[in-house]
Amino acid sequence: MSGSATSSALVILWLKHLPVWALREFLCDQKYSDEENLPEKLAAFKEKYMEFDLNNEGEIDLMSLKRMMEKLGVPKTHLEMKKMISEVTGGVSDTISYRDFVNMMLGRRSAVLKLVMMFEGKANESNPKPAGPPPERDIASLP
Repeated sequence: MSGSATSSALVILWLKHLPVWALREFLCDQKYSDEENLPEKLAAFKEKYMEFDLNNEGEIDLMSLKRMMEKLGVPKTHLEMKKMISEVTGGVSDTISYRDFVNMMLGRRSAVLKLVMMFEGKANESNPKPAGPPPERDIASLP
């Protein structure tokens, strides 16, 4: 197995076993004590984080964020994505770690990425878009 394949496998293994320490860290933190269904939320956050860590490096980099935003149908400019990462990480990193991701999702501050993630969740819950052309409308049915 090559070095990069080995490191990717280790990152995936680390992410799969992440809740062991993440649950302890976030469940014991007093600032999240009033958070409802925290264990379930942490499990959902881990799943989303793994989905968006497209290169399996254990961090969401600029290109992974770009592909994620395009996949969600809300493409952003390079500068907008850099600002999003800076907001999430507090300006100390150019990648989003799992800890930063969870802090953002549980945090009280409004982050663009958090809003997009919540929007994606609500979109997945709603009815799927109908296939085919839209139904015909007449002028009386317009608002």
